[in-house]
Amino acid sequence: MSVRALLIALSIFGFSLAAQASDLTIGYITGIDPTKLAQAEGRYEQAMGEKIDWRRFDSGPAVVAALASGDLQIGNLGSSPLAAATSRNVPLVTFIVTAQIKGSEALVVRNGSGIDKPEDLIGKTIATPFVSTSHYSLLGALKHWNLTPQQVKVVNLSPAQITAAWKRGDIDGAFTWSPALGEIRKTGKILTDAGQVSEWGAPTFEVWVARKDFADKHPEALKAFTRVSLEAIADYNAHQASWTADSEPVQKIAALTGANAADIPELLKGAHFPSAAEQKTPALLGGGTAKDIAQTALFLKDQGKIESVLADYSGYVSDRYLPE
Repeated sequence: MSVRALLIALSIFGFSLAAQASDLTIGYITGIDPTKLAQAEGRYEQAMGEKIDWRRFDSGPAVVAALASGDLQIGNLGSSPLAAATSRNVPLVTFIVTAQIKGSEALVVRNGSGIDKPEDLIGKTIATPFVSTSHYSLLGALKHWNLTPQQVKVVNLSPAQITAAWKRGDIDGAFTWSPALGEIRKTGKILTDAGQVSEWGAPTFEVWVARKDFADKHPEALKAFTRVSLEAIADYNAHQASWTADSEPVQKIAALTGANAADIPELLKGAHFPSAAEQKTPALLGGGTAKDIAQTALFLKDQGKIESVLADYSGYVSDRYLPE
């Protein structure tokens, strides 16, 4: 086949040779959202026309480290690690908000721990992945309850470590996400969740980001990725009643993330997945997301988790990769 013929063939799929990325490596965390179904079904590979090396991470800070080193080109993470990364000038661009977190992340306290109300947390051991959205929500909840992190023994554990520590009886509670959330809820109760903490002034959300150099060189690849993501979100928003525990979409997400299929429908309902129309609004990629990152960064600085904040975070958010 001639080069000209090859270019014509590729254009049928919305790509040119220059637009295609090579050796694409994407990192993701195990939060439950509709894009995980597209990932499980290979829809991103089909749309982008190439093989993807998917890498699973326990938390957003680990994704950030891999992005910063160049090991990843695209990554899935939450608003708190995003705020910390951008405050340190890690060259990222946020190109889609996949979920506004509500009940899908929660503070669970162990049955028999003696924790029935917020002040009972004093002196107790509470685990969360540091600089994650759950950590941010935990700090926001403690602030709302007029408690300091020094009054509570907050320890840094990954979701997998939380599950193990819970089984051993090493911790009294944890603020985390699935699959750990589903496991610890079996022998615990929810004291608060990210949705309630959001109403108290500390919202959290999950995003897909890309390295800026990759985004600049491969805008069509990001547009294809965004299109697949938004189609997956639209499909769930239109048919969420059919996403039951035994449904094919839920079973595929469970296999990918390690979450219990029985927990996934409720976890999906515990977040809002913004549509394509919502993505473009001033509330999200049109300006609001950058402001939310700045607010998160200010909070993290006040808590001593980062050293400084930027005057403007808009350079780390873009709507140019959304469908026209």
